[in-house]
Amino acid sequence: MSRSYIFSSESVGEGHPDKVCDTISDAILDACLAVDPTSRVACEVYAKSNVVVVGGEITTSAKPDYTTLVRESIREIGYTHDDDVFHADKVFVMNIITAQSPDIAQGVDARAADGKETAEQGAGDQGLMFGFACNETPELMPAPVMFAHRLGRALTHKRKSGAVDWLRPDAKTQVSVIYEGHKIIGISNVVISTQHAESVSHETIRSFLIEEVIRKEIPADLLRPETQFLINPTGRFVIGGPQGDTGLTGRKIIVDSYGGMGRHGGGAFSGKDPSKVDRSAAYMGRYVAKNVVAAGLADRCEVQFAYAIGHPEPVSIHVNTFGTNHVDEERIEHAVSKVFSFRPAEIVRQLDLLRPIYSKTTNYGHFGKDDPDITWERIDRVEALKAAV
Repeated sequence: MSRSYIFSSESVGEGHPDKVCDTISDAILDACLAVDPTSRVACEVYAKSNVVVVGGEITTSAKPDYTTLVRESIREIGYTHDDDVFHADKVFVMNIITAQSPDIAQGVDARAADGKETAEQGAGDQGLMFGFACNETPELMPAPVMFAHRLGRALTHKRKSGAVDWLRPDAKTQVSVIYEGHKIIGISNVVISTQHAESVSHETIRSFLIEEVIRKEIPADLLRPETQFLINPTGRFVIGGPQGDTGLTGRKIIVDSYGGMGRHGGGAFSGKDPSKVDRSAAYMGRYVAKNVVAAGLADRCEVQFAYAIGHPEPVSIHVNTFGTNHVDEERIEHAVSKVFSFRPAEIVRQLDLLRPIYSKTTNYGHFGKDDPDITWERIDRVEALKAAV
């Protein structure tokens, strides 16, 4: 008999301090790639109170105006209220960017170098990456994180459309889903914490978020009479964003991926050009896993592979279907290795990653989005996988 359990995942809004930093990092990356597709970018941002520090290593022929990019990103998020210390027009921007280390560059570049075994483009770093897919939602993503993202998107839409004037940019959502085995049978609780204007009452916030956000975004058949709604549980959330907490690029890697249901190798995505396998290989993993599930080879699929810096081939590839496979796992693994190439240069080519598309990925997850620019969500290798199996 299948065991009953609860699995929870969270999402954060565009105005969350860490997402502010991710947004700025990806905006700078896109600005570089728009001019120079060969740009090497590893951009890290720190935000606190009215200060934004932009650091990292960037080598590009582009000449981005970093201060303007920071202010435009903050303005688009919505930090334009005069009662907020963190304001698009008032933040102090500190730039401490340097060029990419030549020792790293020689390993990544497609050229021969002393001590390098091959002239091929190598991985930008060592590390392990995971991709995941499952058939419990139309996006082939875990339901808890997709529900949490839905709530976050709805909050942002309500705020930016002017539906209410008291919503502010910082927000977090969380959904706890009840399972029997891999079957979803209900939702035990929903948590929303949103920054708000001081003038609005807690009861107004609670009523609006339950009726106009939760009940419109979560399937009604999953909301039980006993489902608990926890709305701004502290009772007050006026001070938010970088005024209330520190922001840093790359701290929301579980929100960015699978909400904890699929594993994560530890490397952040935002602010990194696709020579960094932390980002590009994680996208490749999602592409592979999604096609395996879409092909009906398994109901759930996790793909793991690992790299050594400067080396063009992965040092390992592993497929795990958690017992949901419909053909032998070894055959699936063989088919994956036959159909897909995991060399860093080939990942970039297969997914067409040298484009300024990364600002589309920053918020509400890097996976599960329906956008032609998000090439790792395509299911165009289904027939090839079936044939290889």
